[in-house]
Amino acid sequence: MQLHDEYNPEVPLVMHIDLNSCFATVEQQSRPMLRGRPVAIVNRRTEHTAIVTASYEAKARGVTVGMKFKEAQVLCPDIVMLESDPAKYRFVYHKMLEIMNSYSAHVTMKSIDEGVIDFHQTTEAVRRQSLVGIGYEIKQRLRDEIGRAMRCNVGIAPNRFLAKTAAGLHKPDGLDVIDATNLRATLATLKLKGLTGIADRNEERLSAVGIYTPLEFLDASPETLHRMVFKSICGEQWHQRLRGWEVDDVPHPLKTAGRQYVLESNSLSREQIVKRLHHLSEAVGRKIRSQKKAARGVMVYAKSYDRGYWHARRMAELPFSSDKAIYSVARQLFLNAPDKIKEIGVTCYELCDDNDPQLSLFGDQIAEEIRLTTMMDEINNRYGERVIHSADTLGTNNFLKQKIPFGSTRYL
Repeated sequence: MQLHDEYNPEVPLVMHIDLNSCFATVEQQSRPMLRGRPVAIVNRRTEHTAIVTASYEAKARGVTVGMKFKEAQVLCPDIVMLESDPAKYRFVYHKMLEIMNSYSAHVTMKSIDEGVIDFHQTTEAVRRQSLVGIGYEIKQRLRDEIGRAMRCNVGIAPNRFLAKTAAGLHKPDGLDVIDATNLRATLATLKLKGLTGIADRNEERLSAVGIYTPLEFLDASPETLHRMVFKSICGEQWHQRLRGWEVDDVPHPLKTAGRQYVLESNSLSREQIVKRLHHLSEAVGRKIRSQKKAARGVMVYAKSYDRGYWHARRMAELPFSSDKAIYSVARQLFLNAPDKIKEIGVTCYELCDDNDPQLSLFGDQIAEEIRLTTMMDEINNRYGERVIHSADTLGTNNFLKQKIPFGSTRYL
């Protein structure tokens, strides 16, 4: 890997767009009476539930993501609690993606509320425009095509990392550019943990060698970062990343898919918990099949009040993807789970491409199972999630509601 001692001098051609407090803003857009009021989005309407998104009005009064709603009420007694509405957020996601795709074919959605536009290979007509002008145009299009309450941050830089950093400089509704001319001045205003990818552990690693600020991080040699801080090639990557060279434009293949659930009551019977495990197995099956994948292994876990974390896993000789196969393994593993459970989860791992027609040669039963699963997926895709599902999971829809993933857009 070639290392560059100097900052990337090119004209910035990477744009990061981040919707402000996305879920809360979407709710404020759809419900005008909530505009200007503190709003908290939760996945379950109880006072002990954790907040997944807070509006800027709520954040200004100390409410943070992950805070229990009961704690938020102490800081902000007039805060409005709303249960998440995935259909709305998916609609906004697709509208945002449509707008971004109109400027370049090289668009990457990093999550449901943020994405990257790479202008390096776009049309000459677009390249002739100012990216700052395009950024303001996108802001206006969000207001015109989705709603006037919609706001976003825009960051422009030579690489993805600095573009995301720029997008976070002036929230809400900011637009900033980082390039070789203002890189040092911009990093001088930040803290180490203000950089994406630097949390407590990495901050401790850097502090151990006398690096306490982003500027000291920028000035560190690649040898120091490799041998003393990260003890891997990550050191060289950070050396380049901070200087505006692109190291993050790499695909990340799907390796695992899972679903977890915090039980709604501590008095559920074992049979009721297993029904919820069955529901999770079906959800995971839908996930991997939507990506045309099959699994070789299943892992189940449980958290109990008195024994803490427990898990078990099993690998199969042949890949599988049907709900029946996943649940069969998960249920068998769950027989050894502890009592007094408060949380459960199912994960499929060792994923591979589900394109082997030879699987049907292993017997009529497997072939029939594949045909039935495919037919059920087609019906659910057309008429809605879980229009068809196993009778064993009747009623679980009231508890295991669909959630919107923050870190992946594969299933949107």
